[in-house]
Amino acid sequence: MAETTGQLSGGTASLPGARSVTGAAIILVLAFTPQIIELLIALAGLVAPLSSRGPLQVVAAHASALAAAIPTLAQQYAAGGKTSLSPDVLMALIYTYPLIAVGVFTFLVRPRAPQDYFGGVVLMAIALFALWASSDLQGMRGFSFGAGTAPRIFGLLLLGLGAAVAVIGAVSPGAQLATYHWRGPLFVSLAILTFAVSIRPLGLLITGLASFLIAAIGSPETRWREALIVGICLTGGCALLFPYVLGLPMPLWPRFILQ
Repeated sequence: MAETTGQLSGGTASLPGARSVTGAAIILVLAFTPQIIELLIALAGLVAPLSSRGPLQVVAAHASALAAAIPTLAQQYAAGGKTSLSPDVLMALIYTYPLIAVGVFTFLVRPRAPQDYFGGVVLMAIALFALWASSDLQGMRGFSFGAGTAPRIFGLLLLGLGAAVAVIGAVSPGAQLATYHWRGPLFVSLAILTFAVSIRPLGLLITGLASFLIAAIGSPETRWREALIVGICLTGGCALLFPYVLGLPMPLWPRFILQ
């Protein structure tokens, strides 16, 4: 269990911990993670058609969005909300800027319970990303729920919960950070991310098997022959279940083959 979920242990601190330069740096990297992932997909798109934007276009679009996000928001406010913001600008405003502020705050303060503090920051990051991802969905109209209503409600609740946990970790004594086994959680997270970004361009058959094998790397006890057989069986079952039994419009084959 420890190989896939990680382990945390540590004592309780009664005094503020040391200034966390590494923690602040990790949060700053987390603030730019969506842009970095899109850039990596664009780089992979040089070999296979995975992205509609090239690497230089991705860098230029996000750089200009970061520079123009606040002026664009001011212009929208002056226009009475009649102008719409691009997804890149919304990413900067909703996700990147708040996490940059949290990273700077992390560098300046000394959390008394680093384990709780950084756990709360991770919850905040997940909530901010959910709010950005649902920003283009329709909200409530009168008493009718739109597609974006539930994600925004849960995102705001998670954001408040994460902020509360982070504040408690900053001011109240608690557990220090200790050795964490990253292998399991890292590769399981990579498997989920791979499935999310690859399901449309690569299809369910390739993406499902690749995601399962990536998750299998998270355990040192993996037997690859058995893992490959189980992965093929699960992928085949999903290929029958989602498109045909449940009627979900999931592509089975890569986009470049269908084209």
